[in-house]
Amino acid sequence: MGARGWSSARLGFVVCGYFAFFSSEFVRPAEAGCRDRESPNCCTGRDNDCFDYSKRKTACFCDSYCQKTRDCCEDYQRVCQISAIDCEVGSWGPWSSCSSPCGVGTKERSRQVSVPPRNGGTPCPDLKQRRGCFGNNVICNTAKEVAKILPDSFKRNFKDPWRRPHMLMKEERDSYCVYMRVKLASAACKLKLWSAQLVRERLVCAECQSDAMSKSDRCAGDGLENTRTFWTAASAPGCHGAWVRELSSEHCKCPPFSVLFV
Repeated sequence: MGARGWSSARLGFVVCGYFAFFSSEFVRPAEAGCRDRESPNCCTGRDNDCFDYSKRKTACFCDSYCQKTRDCCEDYQRVCQISAIDCEVGSWGPWSSCSSPCGVGTKERSRQVSVPPRNGGTPCPDLKQRRGCFGNNVICNTAKEVAKILPDSFKRNFKDPWRRPHMLMKEERDSYCVYMRVKLASAACKLKLWSAQLVRERLVCAECQSDAMSKSDRCAGDGLENTRTFWTAASAPGCHGAWVRELSSEHCKCPPFSVLFV
């Protein structure tokens, strides 16, 4: 081979070497695939733990957010999108009753998932809805009553020593007790020893005696469960507040240092 032939061969070898070098730099090797990951192969939303490594040790992702950031593994479309199953939900159920029987409250309704999303499918929409409501139950008139109370030192059920035999005896009805959780008490309540015990979150026993009962055999303002009602202290001017009824008991008498309905 002449000198010119050898030079041409060597030049071709050098050119091929450079071409192979630049090809290795600019043509990326095949990425790792979503199919190679442990189950589940694909993830919904933005999940940074849903990834694999390419042959060049760079991370590629198999979550649905990778379509925005353009860093999906090479087989993401084939593995995740073609086999993706979107979420399907049923119809809405009925609205619940108003959370407040009297006044402003909320009501809710819900629906169930019939087909959960898989392989990067569309996530489920809201499964619960809430809206405002205004309760106007038949018991609301009772909630508007204001209880008038006195300390239990004002016991009214006693035998009248001056009663004459010809005088008619008033019908006696059994007392009952209601336990009220104080929610609010005005500053004026601190001026009297007995009303100073009416402090916030204290459980107070209020006794309804026969003399204070109405024709319906109950005391006005004896409260409602889970509903705030109001009270005022009859012998302590300016003392008033709110409470919630927690428990009631028939045919009972409250312990000492309780209150009475007027």
